[in-house]
Amino acid sequence: MTGLRERKKQATREALREAALRLALERGPDNVRVDDIAEAAGVSPRTYNNYFAGRDHAIVAAVTAERESRIAAAVAASSAPLASAVVEAVVAEHHNPGERGRDTLLLITTHPSLRAAYADSAESLEGPLADAIAARIDDTSTATVLAACVAAAVRVGLQQWLGQAQKVGALVVPPGPLEEPLRAALAPLAPALTAAEKPA
Repeated sequence: MTGLRERKKQATREALREAALRLALERGPDNVRVDDIAEAAGVSPRTYNNYFAGRDHAIVAAVTAERESRIAAAVAASSAPLASAVVEAVVAEHHNPGERGRDTLLLITTHPSLRAAYADSAESLEGPLADAIAARIDDTSTATVLAACVAAAVRVGLQQWLGQAQKVGALVVPPGPLEEPLRAALAPLAPALTAAEKPA
């Protein structure tokens, strides 16, 4: 019974984020209301509020959905040292967003409120990544601290990248590749990740 309920909740969340993105791409984010998203997904605005804090979070969720679990899975499966595994998993997940992801990132980089929500989304990496790190170092407390630090570094990297967007007249020119600011933000954490690694 619980499994069915969870599947229904997941389906509702997916329907909401897909509707939010579709409407934002069609109309522009400023012309999309929570009521519009709820109606397009076939739920009430009250139900919508159980899943997302606002319009921007739903739109951003369309590109960040499942990102955290994929990063954690990559770290858990990697045979590389922990520091390298974390950095490469984070960079890979942000480096190849796919065609739809690129369209969404273009939308995000050109709207200030979406930029803020996208940077804030890094926080959701903490839980899944902490579990993956804990499995490798056998220390839940240290893993939790390290995962929080990684999430904070990713947020800083995203903020720096988003801050590179330039306004030229009425147009906003998106920033360049995301890889460099992410690697730079994560670099100071390498010694701590290396020190926490279990001896071979």
